[in-house]
Amino acid sequence: MADEVVYGVHASLEVLENNQTINKVYLSASLAKNRAQQIRQMADELKVVVQDVDSKRLDELTAHGNHQGIAVSIAAYEYVPVDDILTKINGHDPFLVILDEIEDPHNLGSILRTADAAGVDGIIIPKRRAVQLTQIVAKVSTGAIEHVPVARVTNINNTIDELKQRGFWIFGTDMQGQDYTQWDARGSIAIVIGNEGRGISAQTKKKVDQMLTIPMAGHVQSLNASVAAALLIYQAFNSRRLKK
Repeated sequence: MADEVVYGVHASLEVLENNQTINKVYLSASLAKNRAQQIRQMADELKVVVQDVDSKRLDELTAHGNHQGIAVSIAAYEYVPVDDILTKINGHDPFLVILDEIEDPHNLGSILRTADAAGVDGIIIPKRRAVQLTQIVAKVSTGAIEHVPVARVTNINNTIDELKQRGFWIFGTDMQGQDYTQWDARGSIAIVIGNEGRGISAQTKKKVDQMLTIPMAGHVQSLNASVAAALLIYQAFNSRRLKK
């Protein structure tokens, strides 16, 4: 698999602290000297090559992203089987997030960041017609990509059926449904977040046990997918934390 490039100070530090498949670190003179010294020391401990480059080279490596003077080349991000996610859960009921054809890497990165903060056990995405784990996702996640396992499946609906057989309750989002603030999210749960424009697909809606809605009083009756996901994930987090 092709290498990925993670860039920016926080995302790069997270990779250096947690990822053992680093191929090379690229530094430019625009990075603060004290930070560059820290990076070099970490790379030396990991026996990773550090290459000094100019800002133009970093612009090329990061497709003109906000690299802040550093980029890290790593092996492409690995996905894990759903079974692996579930077998590593100890002492609490599983909490999963299923993304139904999310296309924007910024949304996926933001959802990963929220999922890490709220203790989500794993995220499930489809192999096709959806964004995958990329350098943009890694950058937006500010390191959460290293901590939240992501499973990539061929068929979301088949995966939902398998989760139901394991005792999961599946929740989705819709304009018509229970007020999400009343959601009791205890037990083994998975919340489905739909596509940015189309929402949850018709076939997947048929699999959902309960629909949740986020009340809105404004003129625009929809929220960005990552914002909606954050509200729902934290409602589940608080429900599970406060109602034990």
